[in-house]
Amino acid sequence: MPYLTPTGTARRTGGAEQLGFGVPGYAHPLLAPTEWAELTRPGTPLHWAVLDIDNGPGIRPDPHGLEAAGRLRNARERALHGGAPQDSVRAAGGRLLGHLDLAFGSRAYGELIADAQSFLDWYRVDGFYLARCPAGRVDLPAVRRLTATLATLLDHGGRGRRGGRLVLAPGTHPHPGYAEVADQVVTFCGPWTDYRWSQVAEWTAAHPPERFAHFVHGVPRTHLDEAMRIARWQGAGTIFFTDRGGRYGQDGRRGQGRQHGQVHEHGHMGPFASLPGYWDEIVSRIGPGISE
Repeated sequence: MPYLTPTGTARRTGGAEQLGFGVPGYAHPLLAPTEWAELTRPGTPLHWAVLDIDNGPGIRPDPHGLEAAGRLRNARERALHGGAPQDSVRAAGGRLLGHLDLAFGSRAYGELIADAQSFLDWYRVDGFYLARCPAGRVDLPAVRRLTATLATLLDHGGRGRRGGRLVLAPGTHPHPGYAEVADQVVTFCGPWTDYRWSQVAEWTAAHPPERFAHFVHGVPRTHLDEAMRIARWQGAGTIFFTDRGGRYGQDGRRGQGRQHGQVHEHGHMGPFASLPGYWDEIVSRIGPGISE
């Protein structure tokens, strides 16, 4: 099968590990109140969710963003203190990440740090999601410098690397060195038609599943089991699958962005901006159950 390693070696995730959701970018909380409310629902196996006000934190604190951040933070606190026994995955994760757009390495370091500080000051985020991260070896030193500074900012915010989280999102397998400069790497972001025939890079076998995430759109309901099987075989611990389709660029318009496989498809009009049609079903399959 195409998604097995070329050597045929058994993967790390034979199905025993708990998958969880990473939400790469719901629409603005004002436009997607149902989506953000679902993230606080007991029993939702949430690893993390990304807050993106306006391709970043915006120019001032957004009241709807503040409310969504507060609700997610309160849900995690309840899980951590035993108030929601179904939420074991949320208690171990459940973080809110600020969206930082690296623009494939073209954004200035100072701009990114300023955005990160705004996310910390206004929304008290637990980490950062580095969208459109470059993947080549030549860009690795710059990304390493950035993530080291972000880790320091999180430390100064009282969270530390153990509590905070840094996620790189090149959307493809990057140079292996990228796995050493952040907590998690998004190694697939794209359509189901590509995912079902995808192959995992052999170097990923040296890392546990919690180091990798897969985001797939256009997954039919009838192929959910197959998609989760692929994620486990390829060693991804965090996923987001949706039946929503379309190919969108960073500005939300069809057909924009870089070549397929490197476009991070999570704009406000993109396929990951709203709930999948089978949300309850995939929550029940991955999580400990749905609280009605």
